[in-house]
Amino acid sequence: MLIEKLFPYRFEIFFFSQVTILFGSLVFPTILFENVISPILFQINLMAGILLLSKNKMVMLFFIILLVIAGVVFGSSLLDTRNNRFFNFVKLIIYFAYYVVVTFEIVKQVWRAEIVNKNVIFGLISGYISLGLIGFFICLSIEMTDHGSFSGMLLNTSNSETLTEELMYFSYITILTIGYGDIIPVTALAKKASILIGLMGQFYLVIITAIIVGKYLNQLQHHRNSKSN
Repeated sequence: MLIEKLFPYRFEIFFFSQVTILFGSLVFPTILFENVISPILFQINLMAGILLLSKNKMVMLFFIILLVIAGVVFGSSLLDTRNNRFFNFVKLIIYFAYYVVVTFEIVKQVWRAEIVNKNVIFGLISGYISLGLIGFFICLSIEMTDHGSFSGMLLNTSNSETLTEELMYFSYITILTIGYGDIIPVTALAKKASILIGLMGQFYLVIITAIIVGKYLNQLQHHRNSKSN
């Protein structure tokens, strides 16, 4: 089957689909990317997630249902532009649920990996990128329910494309603990969310990355011992 042939490359496929979501706006016009290309890329990323979880039948079925719902919502949003707010909220819930589950599965598969190879490294990077996307959806949901939760020069606008780009930027700047200060959480909920995003990134780096590095060092030591014997 095609899924079985692609499964060894699941982390690479997932990683490259994430990269196109993050940096696709550098290639295409912002409005075109946000309204048309970005939803398509998220659909591809959903399919990559199904491949990633293909060994877990129940979770894969859940993802297929999410993929179908996301496709229906995307098609409906193109036909009916009057209810964009509703469609955006539904897509937000779908993507948030998706990335929570897929990030947990990536961490689990990377954690259980006995041999550290290129595939595991891609999985490690994908997990970190997924945390940033989870942070983005948290920030976006807060801003949608309580407008003005985040303050910044480009956030004081009704342009949804600009808002999406800025909150995506804020999530990754926070998870990377750079914090330029150009976007500031204003409300108590936004501040707590920013702390949570930062902690997620630090826990991931300290725990998951350290475990993989430890496995890799043990793997090298075992290889050296085998050669010496």
